[in-house]
Amino acid sequence: MPYLMGGFPDMDASREIGLAYAEGGADLVELGVPFSDPLADGPVIQAAGTVALKAGATTAAVLGVCEALAQRVPVVVMCYSNIVLAHEDFPGRIAAAGASGLIVPDLPLEEAAPLLDACDAAGVALVPLVAPTTPDARLAAIGQRARGFIYTVSVTGTTGECETLADTFAATIERARPHTDVPLALGFGIATPQHAAQAADAGADGVIVGSRLVRAAAEGEDVRALVDGFAGALR
Repeated sequence: MPYLMGGFPDMDASREIGLAYAEGGADLVELGVPFSDPLADGPVIQAAGTVALKAGATTAAVLGVCEALAQRVPVVVMCYSNIVLAHEDFPGRIAAAGASGLIVPDLPLEEAAPLLDACDAAGVALVPLVAPTTPDARLAAIGQRARGFIYTVSVTGTTGECETLADTFAATIERARPHTDVPLALGFGIATPQHAAQAADAGADGVIVGSRLVRAAAEGEDVRALVDGFAGALR
């Protein structure tokens, strides 16, 4: 599941990067909406969001990218709560653009019910997140309400490339598994195909790769080949 910053480095280029992801073997694309205070994002993705905003990226334009990509591969929109609150019927809007799901990393479980109901009504999966620090009782509550998949965070911190996966990543997958019937996807820190293979061996049903691919897009690397390498490690 490669991550794409909508509007980076500009709107047309981000659409082409997303299509390259699909050609490289992506099963799903996580499409980020740039935001001025991205608290879950590390420096690479923060910088990409800043560039996108300075280039004039808007939520409506990013949903145009979603519409183009959704014809090729399922798309899950990732955005922060303020963006959801700023738009009337945000789940309906992204559903109309072809999105299959929504990730809101700063939405706590206790405040998620209205958005979950709206997403269910729109046919959009509201994907929750769990972390190594999530207690078992909270894992159970999140797992019961999960839609689509659970975003299993590998580290306590923000997104970014890591030389090795955190020691806790396998334990987090193992602890989450009994509490839900939906797949588990591991994200944060996955920077190499070897990391992806490690995640799969530990029981992850999918891997989410963000900073590595955003950096590659910024540096002009062949993102299609990179995605193909990650996909190949999971075959």
